[in-house]
Amino acid sequence: MSSLKELLAEKAALEIKIAQTRQLEIKQAISEIKTLIETYQLTRADIFPDERVRGTARKTEKVAAKYKDPASGKTWSGRGITPKWLQGKNKDDYRI
Repeated sequence: MSSLKELLAEKAALEIKIAQTRQLEIKQAISEIKTLIETYQLTRADIFPDERVRGTARKTEKVAAKYKDPASGKTWSGRGITPKWLQGKNKDDYRI
């Protein structure tokens, strides 16, 4: 019968072997996938049809401006990054 120390050593050795084998098989799988993609000229949409393709514009409606810089006339809707002309200032002073 094996002792606990021996079994733990075997387990550690197996975990290392599993990790190495996994990495090797992943590299082989990626190589096969790349070959298939090139052979059949597949696109991302072919492989992941339900995934939204990056870079496509979403249809968004414009939002009315809430803030206006009296000096430059620039406006900001209050969404996204605060513009430089409004940073560090009281937003209520610039509300339209």
